[in-house]
Amino acid sequence: MIDGEEADDKIVAVLERDMAYGDLRDIADAPSGVIERLRHYFLTYKQMPGERARAVRIAEVYDRVEAVEVLRRSLEDYRETFGDPQTRAAQLARLIGT
Repeated sequence: MIDGEEADDKIVAVLERDMAYGDLRDIADAPSGVIERLRHYFLTYKQMPGERARAVRIAEVYDRVEAVEVLRRSLEDYRETFGDPQTRAAQLARLIGT
């Protein structure tokens, strides 16, 4: 989605063996009512009562393959900025004394 002219990707995931949605493998498999609720949520969840409408839009809905690629690129960006996640977690644990 685009929020204030900046990319703001969202990933919709389902718990394994979820009783209601555990059989879904792609966003296209979800019931249309669920998709509409998700759209409404993502377009409005930052909107505070009394504020003017935010400039938010859903530019595209990715399938599972594209969502996995977004995750891969995000992890790559994280590594470039902060280093390897496992190493970073150990560094943070040392900083807080655990």
